[in-house]
Amino acid sequence: MALAGPAPAQSEAGFQSYLGELRAQALAQGVSRRTADAVFPTLTMNPRVIELDRQQPGSSSNAIPRFAPYRETHVDAARIRRGRSAYAENRSRLASIERETGVPEQIMVAIWGHETNYGSYTGDFDLARSLATLAYEGRRRPLFSGEFIALLKIMDRGVPRERLKGSWAGAMGYPQFLPSVYLRLARDGDGDGQANIWSNSADALASIANYFVHAGWRPGQPWGIPVNVPASLDRGSLSTPAVSPRCPRVFDRHTRWRTMDEWRALGVTSQRGSWPGGTIQATLLEPDGPGQTAYLLTGNYRVILDYNCSNFYALSVGLLADEIQR
Repeated sequence: MALAGPAPAQSEAGFQSYLGELRAQALAQGVSRRTADAVFPTLTMNPRVIELDRQQPGSSSNAIPRFAPYRETHVDAARIRRGRSAYAENRSRLASIERETGVPEQIMVAIWGHETNYGSYTGDFDLARSLATLAYEGRRRPLFSGEFIALLKIMDRGVPRERLKGSWAGAMGYPQFLPSVYLRLARDGDGDGQANIWSNSADALASIANYFVHAGWRPGQPWGIPVNVPASLDRGSLSTPAVSPRCPRVFDRHTRWRTMDEWRALGVTSQRGSWPGGTIQATLLEPDGPGQTAYLLTGNYRVILDYNCSNFYALSVGLLADEIQR
């Protein structure tokens, strides 16, 4: 998100003054005084977090890079190999979660792989300090003040602060949930009464599946398939006038919905030979332009986009999942 204007100056004195306002909000929203008293006196502004936030790319550029180089680094042999090992190690737990939720085992593992390389790196920023700093910065204050308060509520549940480390922007644990997402969707995957997404793969995988269920995953449908598109395809007739209220640049690259049978009738061919059910609806995405591998994408692809609204991310998750299962 681009800055709307010049960033205001930040100072430790200003940060400490703002903490009084933030504390009042936290208490009003049900955070215990015990947690507030333990956390607020320890907080100092983190200038590095502000710096990283201001380095985030804007949305004004029309240039879209090619997908192929991204795929080479995100669906690489090492990640596939580690994914297959993680799949094998968690096989019984994954099967149980899939039976319960309908979310495919390999999709859960692929999200885990993309977010933290199967838990090998989850971030080392103190989330209380980072989120308070981002709330003070003010560029997205409603978002980050809300996430900070959600983090305090997690502490109220007994999760120690030393466990609450993650990315500079607040994502944490194996699935990189924001605190508010943890409160809504984290699940106990091994029956021990805890939802430990920081070091327990069963809990993390169950939580990822629960996220997908709530985002609308449809059991029995693939995320999509790689296809070849004939040069004769009239792409103009397939463009959609609809504008997505969320991530419009991402969805603007998708065509109108057509059934798999209709795409076949238009001369689109599957690179794998097999096709999903003919009545399944799909959109077409050509990430590297005409003449290169394209993808027919179902509603389940949109569920992956709900996790991270990037075509490159969602395509790579789907492709990694396919390789893990292969």
